[in-house]
Amino acid sequence: MSEKLLYALARPFLFSIDPEAAHNLTLPALRRAAGWGLTSSFAKPSDDPRTVMGITFPNPVGLAAGLDKDGAYIDGLATLGFGFIEVGTVTPRAQPGNPMPRMFRLPQAKAIINRMGFNNGGVDAFVSNVQASRFYQNKEGVLGLNIGKNADTPIERAVDDYLICLQKVYPYASYVTINISSPNTKNLRQLQGASELDALLSRLKEAQQRLADQYGSYVPIALKIAPDIDQEQIQTIAEALLRHKMDGVIATNTTINRDAVQNLKHADETGGLSGAPVFEASNTVIRALKKEVGDALPIIGVGGILTGNDACTKMDAGASLVQLYTGLIYQGPALVRECAAALHGQ
Repeated sequence: MSEKLLYALARPFLFSIDPEAAHNLTLPALRRAAGWGLTSSFAKPSDDPRTVMGITFPNPVGLAAGLDKDGAYIDGLATLGFGFIEVGTVTPRAQPGNPMPRMFRLPQAKAIINRMGFNNGGVDAFVSNVQASRFYQNKEGVLGLNIGKNADTPIERAVDDYLICLQKVYPYASYVTINISSPNTKNLRQLQGASELDALLSRLKEAQQRLADQYGSYVPIALKIAPDIDQEQIQTIAEALLRHKMDGVIATNTTINRDAVQNLKHADETGGLSGAPVFEASNTVIRALKKEVGDALPIIGVGGILTGNDACTKMDAGASLVQLYTGLIYQGPALVRECAAALHGQ
């Protein structure tokens, strides 16, 4: 049975229950199905390798961080045909995240609002999960590890949390993502400011070089930014990324803007809005970033991809790779192959 048909059968039930409950049901089911070999019949994208950040990606369609915060479902997700998988965001210490309910569907807009708040089991458990995965053990593909700060760490000490996580995940990552753009951790987006960003990137690059020397392997670092930034902020961020010789930028995270979902049920819930409403906002940031950085810094495009054509639009805007999340919830895992086919050879 194809993944498209399976998801068509499962989706009505999944959409009838709480979104977080559906999430907590689906991922373990996928892990079991993969373990039993039931996903082996899923059609995989054709090889379409791309070299970005010095890494060769089997195809340009990846999984965005957030779906598997603890890195507990890597092997199941790897059966869906992604060219790369990004897991996290993980923090130094375990934390429960924000009170429930904290995830809401807006089906009319093909969108989700979440205020999860980096709920995760902490970086030590995260690393154990990564190490235990066949994907890591057998070097089956590209694995991005996404790191953040604990909610109770003062913003002026945020860099300490990033350095702790970087130290611990570095040996196991194909690349590391620095998440400074979630709207669900208080004051986190302050780190996108000029002086804060400059200080953060300086410390991270120093640590990256030290770790590269220690392990004899250079692991690229990408920065994940928000869609809710203006041209001046984009220019400031681009200049900082180039000045500190960062390896990549992921554009973008979720938005706090609600213009596209006014009057819809749950539209007034606090949190980050993802899915179709963030598509154009993220494209705008990608285009502006591309003008600033040219070919000096690769961009990974994420936000509102629900069709293969959407993935092509992201690449046309200036992205070198794309990532999916909310589109998977609305379209199912067949979206991976659809996007890979649309981008083949582009």
